[in-house]
Parts: sequence; C-alpha cells; structure tokens
Amino acid sequence: MKNLVKIISLIVLMILINACSVKNDFNKVVKPNINDSVEVIDSSSIRTISDVNAIAFEWQKVDDVRVIGYNLYRANMTKDRSKLSFIKMIKNRYTSHYVDRNLNAGTKYIYKISSNIKGEEESRTTDAYIASTLATMDGISFIQAISNLPRQIKIIWRPHPNERISSYEIQRTSAHTSQWNTLAVVRNRLQAEYIDLDLEDNVIYSYRVISNTFDDLQTRASDIVKAQTKAIPIGVQGTIASTNLARKINIVWDKPKVSRVVQYNLYRSTSSRNSFSLLKTFNSSTLNFDDFINEDGKTYFYKVSHIDNDGLESDLNMNSVMGITLNKLNKPIITLAQIQGEKAILNWMSTDKRAISYIVHKTIKNSFLSTKKVIFDNIQELRFEDQDIVRGVEYKYSIQAVDEFGIVSDITQQTELILPRLEEIN
Repeated sequence: MKNLVKIISLIVLMILINACSVKNDFNKVVKPNINDSVEVIDSSSIRTISDVNAIAFEWQKVDDVRVIGYNLYRANMTKDRSKLSFIKMIKNRYTSHYVDRNLNAGTKYIYKISSNIKGEEESRTTDAYIASTLATMDGISFIQAISNLPRQIKIIWRPHPNERISSYEIQRTSAHTSQWNTLAVVRNRLQAEYIDLDLEDNVIYSYRVISNTFDDLQTRASDIVKAQTKAIPIGVQGTIASTNLARKINIVWDKPKVSRVVQYNLYRSTSSRNSFSLLKTFNSSTLNFDDFINEDGKTYFYKVSHIDNDGLESDLNMNSVMGITLNKLNKPIITLAQIQGEKAILNWMSTDKRAISYIVHKTIKNSFLSTKKVIFDNIQELRFEDQDIVRGVEYKYSIQAVDEFGIVSDITQQTELILPRLEEIN
C-alpha cells in the first residue's frame, strides 16, 4: 500500500511539474514542492460566479494549522489546453474567496488550487475545475443615422436595457479612412442621441456605438449605420453682367429653384483666374446690382452665390461673367484748320458713332509766359468758326467727342493758327 501511495505521489508530482508554471517572478519556472501530508482543499466545496471578464471563487478553508495560504493555477482551454500557470498566492489560510480578473469573454478556463505551508511546500492540487466567463453582452438593439443635415449627422439609438450600462462610445469611419475612431463618450444610459458636427459637405460617414458598463466592460458593437451630409446648393444660374453702360456694370441673376434662399453674395475680380473677393451681400428678394465704377473701359469678372436656409453657400466653382464699363470714345480727326479772312475755321470727322456733340479747346498765347484757355462745348456740327481772334496772336485748337452719357474721348493733338499782323504804312 505504501508503494502504491509513493507511485501515485510521483505521478502527481510529474503532472504538476509539467502543468504548473510561472510564479510571475521574472518568468522563472518554479517546480512545485509537494508535501503529501498537507491538507488539500475539498474540490466539492469550490463554487464560482462568472462575469464577462472575471470569475469569482469560493471554497472551504482547510483546517491544517500549518497552512499559511493557497496557490491558484489556471489554463485557458482554447489557448493553453491543459498547461496550467501559476496566477496567485493567497497569503492567509482563512481566505476563502478570490476574483480572477482580466479574462477573455466567453472563454473556458481550467483551475486548480493547492494549500501551501512555510518552506514553499504545498499540497496536492484540487481536481481540475472548469469555469467559463460570460459572453460579451449584446449591444444596443436599434441605431439610426440621419442624413441630409448641413455639415452634421445625427445618431440616435434605443437605450440599452441593462442597468449596468453607464455610457456609450460613439465611433466613426469615413471614405477617407477605414479605421474606427472614437468621437465621444455619451454619459448616462438613458441618453440616446449624438450629433456629429463640423463634417464635410456631401460625404458619407459610417457609425457604430459600443456600450460601457460601470465596471469598464464593453458590449458588442452595434450595427453599422451610414449617413450622408447635405450637399451644398447648386450655384446661381443666369448671371449676366453689362458691357454697355457708362461707368457702371449692372449684374443680374436668376433665383434658384432648388433651395430656399436667405441671402446672395456677389464676388468680383479683375481676372477670371484670380481669387474673387466678396463685394456685397443682398437679401433674398434682390436679383440685380449696379456696380458703379469711376473709370471708362474697366473690366471686372463676377460670380454670384446664395446662402440657403441651413447656412450653406452654393458652389463657387463655376464660370464667371465679364462686365465692362463703356470705353472712351474714339477722338475725332481734324480735317481742316486755317484762317479765313478774320476768323479761324476748323473742320473734323467723327470716328465714333456714339458721338453726339463735341468740345473745342482754345488756347490763347498772349505772351511768352501768359496763356489763356477757352472751352466751347455742346457743338453739334463737324465745323467750328472762331471770329474772336486778334492779329499777331497765336491760337491753338484741339477737339473732343462726347456721347450721350457725357463720356468724352481723348483730346486731339493741338493745331496752331495765327492771323498775321498787317504791315505798317509809313
């Protein structure tokens, strides 16, 4: 009988040497030092309560006064199979409870417990005890993402029924990245809404929600839902800029039919390729504007956008329209400039059909240092006679054309006329 006990002890020792493992002492493998005389925990007294990531143990303490505590061994049946590892030394023989934490959800584990005494000796272990963690809790049962909002998406869900839930983790991914990023943590189990702000226009985003418990456990992720932000309004159509007005450009545009307009923005640039600057804003009832410009023949390029009721501005990536103020008139051509009798005669030819009248500029040179200028305007003919001349005085004439808006041409080159003095008779 004694030999049988020795053989059984030797077999148990060999099993424990192969199965039991590291005592978290710099990963150094420690071989159990078995003392068959030490009382073993009654395997039938072991009870467990499982959670998602923890298993709580209860057992009947031993009465052996030499016992100073207990050693716990564990193996993951999925990964380790029957290879047990040392996980904890409980240093009080009156302790009869232990919680093994940080376990994998929905996983089976094998446990064995031994009693230990001074001198690092321990009893044989209990029979193998199999316990399983609970599966990860189901996530929320309903989630929805609402599209067509201006640069934002609203996510709503049904509150999780489990009262252990303390918060919700909102995660998002988009076409730009396949990685899930946590946007925010929404506190309170009954809070069931989140609005994602500052998004890009007309972009599809994906969302999911993970529920968290008070003790930092996570449920399964919810279903994935998608939503698309509102597209920016279609640009303003029918924009026209005038090219035939004096010192102003009139811009008109059509009212968009696809969205509600609250404001128009008018942009202007000196080039169709340069950046456009905001010139003026208008209310929704305004569909034209006169851009007054104190310059003839000035060219500007224009774009019109509108702001809709959600505050989105229509697309400015469109062709601009060109507007031009009326050019100066072409200056007339003087065809005759001479003295006839006691008067100066000027004839000219019009070179611009817009001309309706002319201005004659007369410069009188009284002396080397003294000149006088006289202007004759609203001349309707192509001829001018000046009878107010004096012999021996130098006169210079030039002409400008004028249109109906008062725009004048450049002045012609001066032509010089002089009525010679009469020779004195002795």
